[in-house]
Amino acid sequence: MMWSYGPNMGWMWLWGVLLLVGIGLLVLVAVRLFAGGGSHGGMSAPPGPYPGRSRALQILDERFARGELTAEQYREQLKVLGGDQ
Repeated sequence: MMWSYGPNMGWMWLWGVLLLVGIGLLVLVAVRLFAGGGSHGGMSAPPGPYPGRSRALQILDERFARGELTAEQYREQLKVLGGDQ
């Protein structure tokens, strides 16, 4: 009596491994998408109106726009933060 399932049965383990790897990758992608990781990979500030500027400079700009700072105070703080380049 023969207990084999045919000549190509030896490759069936490969399909099982590929299926498990595929399911694992899908779970990983789903966790990253729902956790907010996306392409950043970590926590970072959301991009503001000036994506190239730091968050500190954006706050300074906002405070100046609201009138909380005079032009002199704004320029002074801009120099301190290094945004005068």
